[in-house]
Amino acid sequence: MKKEQISTLGELKKSGYKPNTIHEELAKNLKDRLKSGQPSFEGLIGYENTVIPNVERAILSGHNMNLLGLRGQAKTRLARQLTNLLDEWIPVVEGSEINDDPMNPISKKAKELISEKGDKTPISWLHQSDRFYEKLATPDVTVADLIGDIDPIKASNLKLSYSDERVIHFGMIPRANRCIFVLNELPDLQARIQVALFSILQEKEIQIRGFKLRFPVEPLLIFTANPEDYTNRGSIVTPLKDRIGSQILTHYPYNREISKQITKQEAKVAEEQSPDIHIPELARDVLEQISFEARKSDYVDSKSGVSARMSITAFENLLSTAKRRMLMNGDDQTSLRMADFLGVISAINGKIELVYEGEQEGAEQISYYLITQAVKTLFPLYFPEIKKLEKEEEIGPYDKLLGWFFKDNELFLGDTLNDKKYHSLLNELPDVDKILKTYQPNIKSEDKYFLIEFLLWGLEAHKKLNKYRTLEGFQFKDTLGSYISRL
Repeated sequence: MKKEQISTLGELKKSGYKPNTIHEELAKNLKDRLKSGQPSFEGLIGYENTVIPNVERAILSGHNMNLLGLRGQAKTRLARQLTNLLDEWIPVVEGSEINDDPMNPISKKAKELISEKGDKTPISWLHQSDRFYEKLATPDVTVADLIGDIDPIKASNLKLSYSDERVIHFGMIPRANRCIFVLNELPDLQARIQVALFSILQEKEIQIRGFKLRFPVEPLLIFTANPEDYTNRGSIVTPLKDRIGSQILTHYPYNREISKQITKQEAKVAEEQSPDIHIPELARDVLEQISFEARKSDYVDSKSGVSARMSITAFENLLSTAKRRMLMNGDDQTSLRMADFLGVISAINGKIELVYEGEQEGAEQISYYLITQAVKTLFPLYFPEIKKLEKEEEIGPYDKLLGWFFKDNELFLGDTLNDKKYHSLLNELPDVDKILKTYQPNIKSEDKYFLIEFLLWGLEAHKKLNKYRTLEGFQFKDTLGSYISRL
């Protein structure tokens, strides 16, 4: 019998429906997916062999979960995807505040309605998308918000005493019965509020102002927490941790390739809206490497973490910088440049927490530093490594190019140069074509100028050139050569 044809308890009984708790429902649907080879979660790149197996084990065990990890590690996204493992529709007693199962009601209101109307009890259907509840655990959250409170107005209107269950105004957790309830940033919740969760987690009881009620609500409780919060703002009380079935550690991407896949997925719209901008693969590598440099930098607070959102917003800014230049010049198409990374600084500044030394340097200077370090790390993958100590008589691969700068020549690349002028300036540099042919013979023609600019940034990162930022662009020169010429 189809859902649309079932509107009463009697029809539901005839359909052969059997009640399940949400934990049983999730486990059943997960088993079906695993047997058929279907992915249980989608879009959680980099978690396939780490986090997702742990979540699947927790579901099969019927556990509530605590997702523990730094910011920007897709904890909330993971929790939201659990709705895909729910049945598409479930029946509820019509008018129930807490999604009573018609075959296994728990509230007094639903029991009395079924007692009165029997098989004619009306039922409604709840879609899986409506079975997700979320609450941010701020210090002002109360027991009434989460569990419930006695409603004196309801007691007065119904002429009931405070000892009657019907005077209770249910909080978010009872209303999430048979649903997924996510409580974000659990350590921010006051300890006395965390204590109120004990009985509903373990004993299936709710206690409101001395009113004790055996109340077998069955939500799937997902908590999220940031390890930094344990010391900065609060902690998870030990008895509550003991009652949470599985604690699952999330993490940042382990390598650049995974990071690039995440950014491509999350910034897909921005990329699709910019088909006239060529994106060299090296530009993607530099962008992702900035996050890796930030996570290991002494200037950045490692406890705070560097969110994956930094790469996503930085990539969007990178495209916008090139788009703005293209529009100003009236060009039909363009390619990303290293100078466009100036546009990602505003995305970096808001995504990293600096330690004291970094604060002294200034957020913008640290952002420049991280970009430079990213270039320095990637440079040996494309060109010969620059060693700190070199033999005087040994001819280096960059000597001719560096010699040009040493003779008091300089290169200025304006931020808004049109492509023709930009290409012309880079083509004037001596020996760059030979360097590219020698060390990057298979380079795509459209990536050529980005790689030349990357070469200059790399030489500057290794202190072979000086790069100055002006209001209009970047200037490359050899100050030592200029000084000697003046002498």
